[in-house]
Amino acid sequence: MNHAVSNEDVLKRVRGILARQPFSALLKTEATRALADGTCEFRISIDDNLMQHMGMVHGGVLGYAADTALTFAAGIVYGAPVITSEFKINFLRPVLGQALIARGHVVYKGRTQTVTRCDLFVVRDGAEKLCATAQGTIVVLAESAGTGV
Repeated sequence: MNHAVSNEDVLKRVRGILARQPFSALLKTEATRALADGTCEFRISIDDNLMQHMGMVHGGVLGYAADTALTFAAGIVYGAPVITSEFKINFLRPVLGQALIARGHVVYKGRTQTVTRCDLFVVRDGAEKLCATAQGTIVVLAESAGTGV
């Protein structure tokens, strides 16, 4: 992404793309931060619809949040459509709280792929606790370069 683009413009673009994703809308995902260097943050309010049978947030919600932060981090720095090639997630503690925060950033940017990292935090009674961490390989969709975030 051209570093002449303001962080405000980056956040506006990220929010626009997020709003066009039906699954993100279903989970009421909010983009709360997006910087031209690929740093980004997303927030999901936790409600009963996101729980699994043991009363904690379903791991699939954390996987979605991680994938979202991982891919947006890459999309921002490339300024092109990207897609996840692979990612792994480590669940560190059960998610019980009011919100889930996913913070992504770029670890390495190559010509056509990047390695990104995401830390996920549960917000409970105003305090954040690390609940999962993820790393992914994100690739540029060459046929549509220049039309992304």
